[in-house]
Amino acid sequence: MIARGAPIVILTGAGISAESGLQTFRGEGGLWEGHRVEEVATPEAFARNPELVQRFYNMRRAKLGDPAVQPNPAHKALALLEAEWPGSVTLVTQNIDNLHERAGHRAVIHMHGSLDRIRCLACYSENTWLVDVEPESACPSCTTSGRLRPAIVWFGEMPHALDAIAEALSEAALFVAIGTSGNVYPAAGFVAAARADGARTLELNLEPSAVRTAFHEARHGPAGDVVPAWVEELLAR
Repeated sequence: MIARGAPIVILTGAGISAESGLQTFRGEGGLWEGHRVEEVATPEAFARNPELVQRFYNMRRAKLGDPAVQPNPAHKALALLEAEWPGSVTLVTQNIDNLHERAGHRAVIHMHGSLDRIRCLACYSENTWLVDVEPESACPSCTTSGRLRPAIVWFGEMPHALDAIAEALSEAALFVAIGTSGNVYPAAGFVAAARADGARTLELNLEPSAVRTAFHEARHGPAGDVVPAWVEELLAR
């Protein structure tokens, strides 16, 4: 599909982490079923009821420590691709978990933030945070108490690193979306941006996404099956 060593950009979504035992936010059984978005995933919700919002994300963060939640073959295959592909591999994820890093991927762009980080509303610093955030929790940088929030991009906030992502898309020879619904923008528009700059595009998903027709090619099935098969094929060329 592309010359060996050509730049690759990969977008991953909730579908890749679902196979590791993490619930998706949308769909049947998704995390939003027990809460309205407006209750737990907006700046207004945090201002109105910070205890509820912190409890919701504390539960998500604790789930990352569950021994049953481990990187799956798809995560490991992408880490292998980063290590062995002679060109650049830019991995952008919509996911807020750390499974890509735990699989061995060295450079991950978390466009929607990370569960294992917190932000201080007093000094605006971010720090790694692996335990529950309590009302009296103090900022590691400025020691102010009661001013921490999850370092998550909520609805109504700007995703991270959009300029860097746009630059990578403009240079990509191949854009691949894995485990994404195609319903969430701006990520759902990445395929169109990549194609406009001449990239080949591939969808690897459990089922056709909402933007399937924007891709040159699609392969459907569990990420743990289709992603390793694609990586093996690409590295063997």
